[in-house]
Amino acid sequence: MGQDIRNEIFRNEENTRVVAVITATVPGVIVGIEELKEKAKEIGVNVLYAVEEGSEVKPGDIIVKIEGKPKQIAIAEDTLLGIISKPSGVATVARNAVKLADKKITIVSGGWKKVLPEVKRKLRIAASIGGVKTRIAEHPFIYLDKNYVRIFGGIRQALEAVKSLPGTKVVQLKGETKSIEEEAIEAVLAGADIIMVDTGNVEDLRKVTQTLRQNGVRERVKVAFAGGVTLSQIPLLTREDVDILDIGRAVIDAPLLDVRLDVVEVHREGESSGS
Repeated sequence: MGQDIRNEIFRNEENTRVVAVITATVPGVIVGIEELKEKAKEIGVNVLYAVEEGSEVKPGDIIVKIEGKPKQIAIAEDTLLGIISKPSGVATVARNAVKLADKKITIVSGGWKKVLPEVKRKLRIAASIGGVKTRIAEHPFIYLDKNYVRIFGGIRQALEAVKSLPGTKVVQLKGETKSIEEEAIEAVLAGADIIMVDTGNVEDLRKVTQTLRQNGVRERVKVAFAGGVTLSQIPLLTREDVDILDIGRAVIDAPLLDVRLDVVEVHREGESSGS
């Protein structure tokens, strides 16, 4: 009990050398190669080949080629695939989103406070490698979400509270204190640099931008839009009067990139060729 059963399974294969490859079964962007190499070294597997971080692959492309003893290769299958599958899935969705935006609008991914701390940094790096910004503005910036607005009793009051602080001022609009277009005007006049229309309703976005233009203040602020935005919506939203799209949930919920490990060569002591 408590012993690795693979010790018994491979008890007569100590002098056998195995070569295996990790391949993609779907198109994607590969992330996590350096961590994979470190783990491979830890379990005693030699990495013979690996793609560069951020490489795009097609189905059947070799991502990594490794060599080791049978038990080591079995351990590798249990450990190495998980290192790259989720981050690569995130990077793939991010890259696809940026391509769909076609340089017409900025794509960002928020919502990282909903991700477990132990994986947050890894997935944010993956999103960045995919080409998505993981913050709505460069540091320093202050993001006043709905709860700040509620605490201060309004958008103007929240913005006045941070007026003396350095950095870009971003405020979330949800149409809670008044109509969303009135909130937008209030935010601009109170000094917001970016307003986030966070309702997922395109009509709200249109009301806001039309009102800003009618009042001659559209150029004073960047307009962001969020609220369950999916990849399929991006081409249509590029036609709207919007500067930034936040697709946080679509990136965070990205499916695992499907990869597989296959043994391709087996060399036993005394044999002249693989079997």
